[in-house]
Amino acid sequence: MVWYFHHADFLLHDTGVDHPESRRRLEAIEQALSAPRFQALRRVEATLPADIDSRILRVHHPALLAQLKALAPATGYQHLEPDTVLSENSLTAALLAVASVCAAVDQVMAGPDRTAFCAVRPPGHHAEPERAMGFCLFNNIAIAAEHARACYGLRRIAIVDFDVHHGNGTQAAFLRQPEVLYISSHQMPWYPGSGGSDEVGAGNLINLPLMAGTDSDTFRAVYRQHVFPALARFGPKLILVSAGFDAHRDDPLGDIQLTEDDYAWLAQQLLALAQRCAQGRLVAALEGGYALPALAGSVAAWLGVFVDA
Repeated sequence: MVWYFHHADFLLHDTGVDHPESRRRLEAIEQALSAPRFQALRRVEATLPADIDSRILRVHHPALLAQLKALAPATGYQHLEPDTVLSENSLTAALLAVASVCAAVDQVMAGPDRTAFCAVRPPGHHAEPERAMGFCLFNNIAIAAEHARACYGLRRIAIVDFDVHHGNGTQAAFLRQPEVLYISSHQMPWYPGSGGSDEVGAGNLINLPLMAGTDSDTFRAVYRQHVFPALARFGPKLILVSAGFDAHRDDPLGDIQLTEDDYAWLAQQLLALAQRCAQGRLVAALEGGYALPALAGSVAAWLGVFVDA
């Protein structure tokens, strides 16, 4: 069985007309997951724990949390940046996204089901410790990692980020933390401009810049040569995934040429590594992906690997 975390309130995060990060993304995913093969998903709506603020503050500065609470509008929109929007229900959705990834960690740590996917919004990997940006309010996957460290004493956690954009926020959160390995493949030069191969932190950052037009064969070669050996050497006890599907060839916000088959292949490889190193423990959280048919098909391809395993 695969844990699948979702929540109706994620649909209420309103980013405005024509914003690429809209509720239509989750609606497209849900339509794809209505196929019979996905009936095996263990669907869960997370609830807000009493200590949600404390979980956020393991990664984010108190000033950011206070700012978001103060700026959350009763009606209309509050733009933190031109592309990063708070509306009436945005803060609740963001808190539930954090609750979802933490609950997913709890479930895979408890077993017997060791894999989870969190279909959350807003996404998270651009949110820095002191700054919301790039559609992101809180850094969901970084908070999940700190939750695993604080609650389960894990000393080796790996984060794999295959979004077409570099996860600057996740990198900033673990810049000097050798117990967390952060691996990112991303298009460069591209938003947000970080993620050069010379950015290595405390030896725990592996940035793999890709040129526009990178095809499936090149992408897979990069992962075979760099990502999978690094994970095997590190020996993580938990693998977390920033699952952005905007490196798909049809996505309007990137120029990498991946297909659904590439995401299925990547899921197979990461699942095998999780089974070998981490007792099968793997939690993925949705990041980007803005071409709706491509996003829906890619998530279905990814989840199909875990459903069929």
